[in-house]
Amino acid sequence: MKKTLTTFALLAASHLQPLYAHSGGATLGEDGLNASATGLVRITCFDDGNGEPAKLTMRIIDHSEPVEGLLISAQLYKGLMATNVTDQISGDADYSEGVELSAGPGVYRLILNKTAAGPRRFDVEWHCKTADDIHTGTEIIVDQFQ
Repeated sequence: MKKTLTTFALLAASHLQPLYAHSGGATLGEDGLNASATGLVRITCFDDGNGEPAKLTMRIIDHSEPVEGLLISAQLYKGLMATNVTDQISGDADYSEGVELSAGPGVYRLILNKTAAGPRRFDVEWHCKTADDIHTGTEIIVDQFQ
């Protein structure tokens, strides 16, 4: 668990692109046995001088070999608002559709889970944006990864 948590945190930090992209990844359920393996992440959107955050956008990609009935999903919520997305085709080299949650500045919660036992190697991409789609301040903290 600790190794995977560190891997996700390091990937999240090392994949930061200075030109508006934030992404990170790891393997959920690395041992392959835990069907209920879950990641819990906090993403904070703040004004870094580019403007007041209005929303958080995200998408996910499953880099694992295809396994029927084994998919990776992400739920994004803040306050009383939520959305989710699932990469419907694992191993196809394409991201899921993008989703956005327009809940203003502050802390958004991201839950990562899978549909069955087996490891899922994934990347998540997220962006805090203003109402005019200008990238603004973003920080991430991984609270749980098991």
